[in-house]
Amino acid sequence: MTPASPTEMPLPTRITGVGRYLPTRVLANRDLERMVETSDAWIVERSGIRERRIADDHESSGTMGARAAEEALASAGITGADVDLVIAATCTPDGMFPATATVIQKEIGADRAGSFDVNAACTGFLTALSVGSQFIANGSAQRVLVVGAETLSRIVDWTDRDTCVLFGDGAGAVVLESADEDEPGGLEAPVL
Repeated sequence: MTPASPTEMPLPTRITGVGRYLPTRVLANRDLERMVETSDAWIVERSGIRERRIADDHESSGTMGARAAEEALASAGITGADVDLVIAATCTPDGMFPATATVIQKEIGADRAGSFDVNAACTGFLTALSVGSQFIANGSAQRVLVVGAETLSRIVDWTDRDTCVLFGDGAGAVVLESADEDEPGGLEAPVL
């Protein structure tokens, strides 16, 4: 596909598939009461959180992201071979290299897709969504897989009640595709 010229209108983008993955291990607020000076009521009042998921030893941002990606691809009715680009938003990558997006790309069979990570912490998924939609808008890609995946339980200070109650592990993914201009449900520019 040829990139749009500056005089052409950008191509609209839409979400065509969604997926998620949550580890099976649950860490409830009652469990945290035994770990730090806190209470279920204190946590819920300040955050609304009642439980969080914790990755098993064999799970990582890459493996959880791949499971969410597979669900998003199935939801969109496509396979990894149809994807042009994989973007992973994570501040807990599997390692320095390869990128977590590359781990996901390989796992889902997106052999012809490019891949890279975005590390923007709390705004990571929105940043990756914005970047992915720009690849579609300028005609550089037709299908972009955006994955947000974190294993924050491995870096959280479990003695700090102000932060440990907020974080858990899991992944979500969306498939972005170009849309017809008159098609409803297009993606507006994310506000970061």
